[in-house]
Amino acid sequence: MSDIIKVLLVDDHKLVREGVLSILKQQKDLEVIGSVASGEEAINEVRETRPDVILMDIMMKGMTGIEATRWIKEIDPTIRVLIVSMEISKEYVAAGIKAGIDGYIPKDADPDSLVKAIRTVHGGERYFNDAIMKLVFENFYSAERIKTADRRLPHELTKREFEILGLVASGKTNREIAEALFVSIKTVETHKTHILEKLGLRNTADLVKYAIKNKIISVDQI
Repeated sequence: MSDIIKVLLVDDHKLVREGVLSILKQQKDLEVIGSVASGEEAINEVRETRPDVILMDIMMKGMTGIEATRWIKEIDPTIRVLIVSMEISKEYVAAGIKAGIDGYIPKDADPDSLVKAIRTVHGGERYFNDAIMKLVFENFYSAERIKTADRRLPHELTKREFEILGLVASGKTNREIAEALFVSIKTVETHKTHILEKLGLRNTADLVKYAIKNKIISVDQI
């Protein structure tokens, strides 16, 4: 893997692109290989240059950044897409995650945060700043949170392990859990291993039976 991270800028405001370019030029490990004004141009650029990370706006003339992300991920799922937008809402963040984005950062973030975000997604992790994390988790917990109030955690499980136990037992895949909790799939697998060990279970089927028996989930959640 090259030490240089190739970055493509996608924003319909030239001043924004030039501002970001000036920030990234100061970093020895970042190289801007293209700067385009639309989702359609981004797709064409991807086919030609194969950037490592794309900084993508959402609201642009023609194709939106979220639509462009879907196309780009089909062309090459290894390309990381980081949304950089003033549009901060649950709907946009949720749509972006479904489209396959690797991170989401507001345009008013400081330069250091932007650089950190690029390096983070390039390294295979997701990046969401605190404000966006709060939005997503509020939405996630209101819809899918397992009620843990007044319930003791079984067999010394941590709160995160208990949360993952419920999600696994409800039928969520490792990838779905990783995306919901913004952790890597490997992290989910590690937690599952610890859960099985602590509960003395052999596999996911045993885990589901345990969760139903102990009323951690109900049958209709599966």
